[in-house]
Amino acid sequence: MRLAVMLTFFGMLAMNAQDYNLVVGTYTNNCDSKGIYVYDFNAETGKFKLKATTDKIENPSFLTVSTDKKFIYSVNESGQKSTISAFKYNPANGKLTVLNKKDSKGEDPCHITNDDKNVIVANYSGSSIAVFNKKSDGSLTDAKQIVKHTGNSVNKDRQEKPHPHMVYFSPDKKHVFVNDLGTDKIYIYSYNPTGGDKTLILKETISVTEGSGPRHLAFNPNGIFFYLLNELTGTITSYSYENEKAVKIQEERLAPADFNGQNSAADIHFSNDGKFLYATNRGDANTITVYRVHANGLLNMEQQISTQGVSPRNFAIDPKDNFLLVANQKTNNIVIFKRDKTTGMLEDTRQRIEVCSPVCLVFTPVK
Repeated sequence: MRLAVMLTFFGMLAMNAQDYNLVVGTYTNNCDSKGIYVYDFNAETGKFKLKATTDKIENPSFLTVSTDKKFIYSVNESGQKSTISAFKYNPANGKLTVLNKKDSKGEDPCHITNDDKNVIVANYSGSSIAVFNKKSDGSLTDAKQIVKHTGNSVNKDRQEKPHPHMVYFSPDKKHVFVNDLGTDKIYIYSYNPTGGDKTLILKETISVTEGSGPRHLAFNPNGIFFYLLNELTGTITSYSYENEKAVKIQEERLAPADFNGQNSAADIHFSNDGKFLYATNRGDANTITVYRVHANGLLNMEQQISTQGVSPRNFAIDPKDNFLLVANQKTNNIVIFKRDKTTGMLEDTRQRIEVCSPVCLVFTPVK
């Protein structure tokens, strides 16, 4: 009897070790969405269950979780009325409590990141980056710095002005990378977390191929290489990054050479072990592509498959590297793929999380 109880106890511990929260940001203006959703997700089985939601939070399309997992910050993408919101977060029950909301200082914030001191947001239509201090209770001050980009590029419909699309800390946290779709540049800012209105100081810019439209990037976990996903051309540009010097080493097309449709590359992430890189392409493709990453930073395509939905936006790999989840924005579902850890390849589990207009997926511990 005692043995049976012990086996049950250790079995529960093993199961709990596989349990995570999946936090989902959505658009709320196209269908019936409550804003941010939190699901129980089991990284061993791929099973899920709704845990908590916010209520009447407008367009929290992208979000970021604090390092201590006590707070979540989201954009509220709403044209000239755009804001960013701070929430107290209880991972145990998934509950989010609004702390405060601040003017984003630019139209249509589309990406947000944070560290222990600051929250930084990219305002796509506002052509600006805004920096906010965190208070001790996790709430936000008014913006302490606003950086405006200038310029344009060759695509007159999409690159008529700057469109910052991602704010991303370098692995050493000394720099902030900003991809600007409108100017075909990566802006690298020196970062001083207590620098007030000089928290970000422009160090250099990297020009990409005209008309590419740089959107998101991902650093290899080893910090030696980073990979830029270009929305308009559907390409991945690979860079080495040693001694804070970026050198282009490769450029790969997402779509096959005979593809004549529209590209709209969306998101890019590494597996947690750093061996594989994944990228989504929307437009007429609606695919996710798997690349093997070699020691010299070069990529080889291993697989390209349908995301089983329309407009695959953000995606996430669970902390155990077992599953990859894709948010198909326009078909209102999150598709769960099983990962082969050896080959990196994906297989549709046929499990779906049905949710209105999913955009951003983030895993957190449950405690």
